[in-house]
Amino acid sequence: MWTTYKEKLKDFSERLIDAQKQIRIIDALKWDPKIIEAVQKSKFKELPKVDVSTYQSLPVEYDFKKKDEELSALIEDIQNDLGTQDALAKILLTTCREYQTVLKMLQNRGKKEFYEYSRQLYGSPQDNFFGSLSTVKDLGIHLYNIFCNVQTQSESEKDKVDIPANIAVKELEKRFEKNFPNQGVKVVLEDEMVADASASAKTIKLRQSANFSNRDIDILEVHEGWVHMGTTINGIEQKIAKWLHKGSPRVTATQEGLAVLMEIFSFVTFPRRARKINDRVLAIAKAEDGADFLEVVEYFRTEGYEEYDCLIAAQRVFRGGDVRGKFPFTKDITYCKGFVENYNFIRACIQSGKSEMVPFLFAGKVHLSDVPILYQKYQEGIIDAPKFVPPFFKNLDSLIVWMSFSNFLSAAGMTSAQDAYKSLLLKG
Repeated sequence: MWTTYKEKLKDFSERLIDAQKQIRIIDALKWDPKIIEAVQKSKFKELPKVDVSTYQSLPVEYDFKKKDEELSALIEDIQNDLGTQDALAKILLTTCREYQTVLKMLQNRGKKEFYEYSRQLYGSPQDNFFGSLSTVKDLGIHLYNIFCNVQTQSESEKDKVDIPANIAVKELEKRFEKNFPNQGVKVVLEDEMVADASASAKTIKLRQSANFSNRDIDILEVHEGWVHMGTTINGIEQKIAKWLHKGSPRVTATQEGLAVLMEIFSFVTFPRRARKINDRVLAIAKAEDGADFLEVVEYFRTEGYEEYDCLIAAQRVFRGGDVRGKFPFTKDITYCKGFVENYNFIRACIQSGKSEMVPFLFAGKVHLSDVPILYQKYQEGIIDAPKFVPPFFKNLDSLIVWMSFSNFLSAAGMTSAQDAYKSLLLKG
């Protein structure tokens, strides 16, 4: 039967969604809470009892070989029906192959190879930023030195971490109904979570045992809501490119970096939050250099974190990898890496007179390199414009002015002027 290009694209999109549905990366890396408890009982003298057999005992909902074959069949059909030169076909093919890499990574949990596949998927602190000689680790060290000199303002009512998770649920539900009316967004409590919050489909999960501050709730609204929930809903709203509501590892840096950028643009973030994100980058760098789990815990402890937070932060670094060091899980570099890449991309759009492309960062779960293609296909009637975007992206005028001044300050090189002010301050 004869089918149109759009029909083929929609069919492949739905097949990709079905193929990846059972692949849950974080669920496949979970540690039993007793593992962390045992480290505490040993008074931080024994490494966590985690190895290859620990991960093999975690059930997955699919057969690795059959899932790989399913993805291979999808790749072959896309190549035969859409060709290898079609722009959207390339995105689909890249995503399919990446899920095959995910399968290889999960098959090697607890081994050196896990880290090598993790680095392929998420990158490493040693990686250069796109078009730059600077590395992610360079940024981490630079920010560390700045934050060490920042004097945190005295705690206000917004900073008190005294809001139970069940109360935070009600407040966020109210805000999300305002942001995403009639979309059925839910906020629920979850027992076994490493992070305090996470987003999936149209549901935001909060760790049941966590407490939150008003400032935390503001950040969750922006980070999990405006970005992660917004791009999910915009992807679901796509009439053809339905795969855009699912996030593969290739889009993680763009997604997480965009969420951090929105925190900054909306002025809801604060130094402690920024330090927490940056410290994860440096912890992964330390693990790559050979630091084991206990040494990374000690790093977080020396930075002033509470004991439980140190353990959870170290767990994020080593889940799936080797607790003895050198082979960590590198996903958490994506927050800082993605922030820089998104910022540079938006600046480039404005400098090039292509600011109309910027909202398409929210068209779904996208990689930066997808945006020009998606905008072109929007003009051709294949991709739908994003329905939900953050307030200051609905009208880009203020952002354009802000970025224009930012471009000048970067190009002009204001180091000497800043040094002059530093000298003035030192005289005070």
